[in-house]
This record gives sequence, C-alpha cells and structure tokens, in this order.
Amino acid sequence: MIVVKVGGSLGINYEAVCNDLASIIKTGLRFILVHGGSAETNLVSERLGRPPRMVTSVSGYESRYTDRETLEIFEMVYCGKINKGIVEKMQKRGIWEGIRKSAITIIEDGKRKVLRGDHTGRVERVNLDLIQLLLEHGYTPVLSPPAISYQGEAINVDGDRAAAILASALKAEKLIILSNVPGLLKDVTNESSLIKDIPFREIDNYVLYARGRMKKKVLGAVEAIRQGVKEVILADGRINKPISSDLIGSGTIIR
Repeated sequence: MIVVKVGGSLGINYEAVCNDLASIIKTGLRFILVHGGSAETNLVSERLGRPPRMVTSVSGYESRYTDRETLEIFEMVYCGKINKGIVEKMQKRGIWEGIRKSAITIIEDGKRKVLRGDHTGRVERVNLDLIQLLLEHGYTPVLSPPAISYQGEAINVDGDRAAAILASALKAEKLIILSNVPGLLKDVTNESSLIKDIPFREIDNYVLYARGRMKKKVLGAVEAIRQGVKEVILADGRINKPISSDLIGSGTIIR
C-alpha cells in the first residue's frame, strides 16, 4: 500500500500525476490519493472578495485562518472542483474512484494573539472500515480535507499531516508527498541543492532547511515514520512521471 499526497500549489501537473498513477495501478499496486488545493482556493477566495489570511503559529508553522465563510470556500474548491476533477481524470483512464478547535494562538507583527472562530484542527483517527471496503472492491480512494470534528462540524486540516496519519493507520510501506519543488532543498532558490537521502535518526539536522509550506511536509514525514511508515518521499509534482520516478529513487527520501 502506498499513499500519495499531491499538493495544491501552482505548477503541479495533475494530468501527469493521473497518467502515471493509472499506469501503476494497472500493474496491481494499491494506492490512495490525497490532494490539496491551496492555490485554487486562494484564487477563488480573491474573486469572492474574501482574500486568504495566512497566520503563523507560535511554533513557526504557517496555515490558513479558516472562519466559517472561508471554510465554505475551502469545501467548494477541495470537495468540488479539485476532487471531482481528479476523479474525472482517473475515470477517463479506466480507474474507478471512491470517494475543531474554536481558537488558535498565532504570531502576527511579532505579537502573540488569539484568533477565535477558527474552524481548523488536526486528524486524530481515520475511518478505516470505509477505506478498506473501497480498496477491497477495487476502488482507488481520492481523499482531501476537510475532516469532521467530534462535534460533527467540518474543519480545515493540513493535507500533508492528514496523509501521514492515513498512511500510518493503513500501515502503508511508503508515503509520497508531491509539491512544486524537487524535494527538500538546502537553498530554496536553487533546485540543484536537493537533499537526496535523510536517515531518520538525523532528521533534526535537516529540519532547519524546510521553509514555508515545506515545514508542514517535513512535519508530516516525521509523524508518518514515527507511527510506522517505512519511507517518506518528498518529490516533484511538476514532472512527467512523478510517482514512477519516486519509486526508483528521485526526490528526498527519508527512512
């Protein structure tokens, strides 16, 4: 079992991802695809007069502040346009698919603040019964945030960390996280500075190279391996065969 998380940043080649994934699935390997949609959500938010508000937590991680109106835009893009678009692409290739916390503390202008009315959280458990049922009947689940809270409300969760929890719950051999860079870079302005291999016991020496959204991807990788996933690959979602390339050693491999 392999879990693939494809990001939502500008430049991701969804056609190439779906082409490659469909070809590999037909060889008998089982996959679950988790996707993002951040760039499209930003675009739609701007068009609707609700520009995105990005906040930084006290631990240094950037995320989208998600009030109720923002959550509705988030659901429209992730669950509607992006998810259904990927499902359509996969079906055309002969693959059948399936399918809070109220306040956060942030750092803004150097000051610690509490934002209320925030519909964000993190994944704590996965409905494995439903996912296993889909897999057993030959489906390839295509999943995305939002998640559901214990109070029955939709909440925005980080897709990379959600994919990590999913991969560990399924006891997946690999988690592949695709984005619009080749992997973890020593110098974010130089794609040739790719870090190829990271022994997990030395991960603390490499975390400092993660900038922006890559910080959450590295955090997801750490969480996945700590919970039993054997290997996490941070790789390029812009290339022609992004998943096949990862299976033969491209990207940043953490194990």
